[in-house]
Amino acid sequence: MLLDETPLFEPSLLQELDWSSNTASFSPAISPSSPGEGLVLRPLCMADFNRGEPETGWTTCFRPVLDSSRFYLNSLRQAMSHQSSSRASEKFEHMKKTGDYYVIVVEDTNLGQIVATATLITEHKFIHSCAKRGRVEEVVVSDVCRGKQLGKLLVSTLTLLSKKLNCYKITLECAPKNVAFYQKFAYTASDETYMQCRFLN
Repeated sequence: MLLDETPLFEPSLLQELDWSSNTASFSPAISPSSPGEGLVLRPLCMADFNRGEPETGWTTCFRPVLDSSRFYLNSLRQAMSHQSSSRASEKFEHMKKTGDYYVIVVEDTNLGQIVATATLITEHKFIHSCAKRGRVEEVVVSDVCRGKQLGKLLVSTLTLLSKKLNCYKITLECAPKNVAFYQKFAYTASDETYMQCRFLN
């Protein structure tokens, strides 16, 4: 199956972000347009399913992404097996068509591998004059990239992107021990509680 470079969403959305509105500090300074030497931050494309690294570990920034998988990108890569490649392609096209999914990746151009990823999902509401709510999920950074501030960069980027998309608020799941980290991005604790009913492991 041919995996092309068509992005999940328009790359100009990232290029047009007002980075001066970012509340987190970076040292050394990085941004979506300059994420670090040899790195590129951009939308996910189908070809990225072949750019995971199965030998490296991944860490989640705020919660386990998949209980049954050590890291997220490798599970995406496995989804492109002969049996499920058409299903993965259909899911990608569905997500692209809805215009509500914004999966960003950081590619190490020297290795030709994805080293970080995060997802913003926008939900359409009837409240707030039929506004949208943003939700950050699946923030994952390769262990080999620890210390490069990529987790902070991903969260900052999606936070600003949700604002650009006119979301009335953006939320994420956060363990109590990580509250201080997310306060750097102007997130505050909510009275809402998170519960789940899982159907698949």
